[in-house]
Amino acid sequence: MPGGGFCRLPGGSVVVALSLPSPAGGGERVRVLVHAANRPRALTRLRNLGLRAVYLRGNTHPPTPDEITAVLHHPDGLLWRTTPSRAQELWHPIGALLRS
Repeated sequence: MPGGGFCRLPGGSVVVALSLPSPAGGGERVRVLVHAANRPRALTRLRNLGLRAVYLRGNTHPPTPDEITAVLHHPDGLLWRTTPSRAQELWHPIGALLRS
């Protein structure tokens, strides 16, 4: 699922979902979720973690309701998992992706 998208929440914040190549390599892709005050801030949060070439062009694959729930219930508001999701794979904190 290439691409990404966003969803504006009733409180004014947004959840951004992006499908990116895995920093660990291997041709695998990951789906990254970010909860932030606005779209530019969400992308800045990812760039500050070292994912420099992160852009959101369009809204082709916005976050699903399950993805929104997952990121809202995580204290950091940054999650990832492989795409397409392996059977019953849970969401991981962003630190686990960057360490690999």
